Amino acid sequence: MLKWLWTNRERPLLGSKQWWKVWAKRALTAPRLLGAIRRQTALRRRGAQIQSPSFMAPSVVNGNPARLEIGAGSFVGRVEIHLHDRIQIGRNVVLNDGVRLLTGSHDVNDPNFKLLTGPIVIGDYAWIAMGAVLLPGVMVGEGAVVGADAVVSKDVPDYTIMVGNPARPLNKTRNRQLRYQPLRGLASVEAWLGRDGIIE
Repeated sequence: MLKWLWTNRERPLLGSKQWWKVWAKRALTAPRLLGAIRRQTALRRRGAQIQSPSFMAPSVVNGNPARLEIGAGSFVGRVEIHLHDRIQIGRNVVLNDGVRLLTGSHDVNDPNFKLLTGPIVIGDYAWIAMGAVLLPGVMVGEGAVVGADAVVSKDVPDYTIMVGNPARPLNKTRNRQLRYQPLRGLASVEAWLGRDGIIE
């Protein structure tokens, strides 16, 4: 990601007031950015497929990282990711703090408490709000929204807004012309690209 930011960086005139301002922002936000890069590098070394640019806050990742895939432009907050099965996160997805992705559960009727697993797939431009829980085998469609603290046990259709426990759809859908870039809202990215920089 650092190479990508360097290549696409805002380039104010050397020594200008804007140059000093830009480099001060870069210095102040560097620890958070470098922390995200270190986390993603460590996961990649263990087999995760994480496209650049993307951002991952300090998170709990249990299980085999080779089962994790994160698309470009996605923001992953302070979340819990349990990799008993595959988790695929699309492009330009937002996972807010407190989200839990659970790919394993147990059969309560089995005398041996058998582990049951199922993959989680999250489509492009989906937004999983703070504290939401996705259970094993769930597919969240493109552009779908899962509200704060919702518990999702069934698939969420494209552009549907789900809320509650258990999660249920609202009687409205989301705009289908989504073009937002979650990383644009991060100070550590804006420090490099500037306000008008484009993420591709």
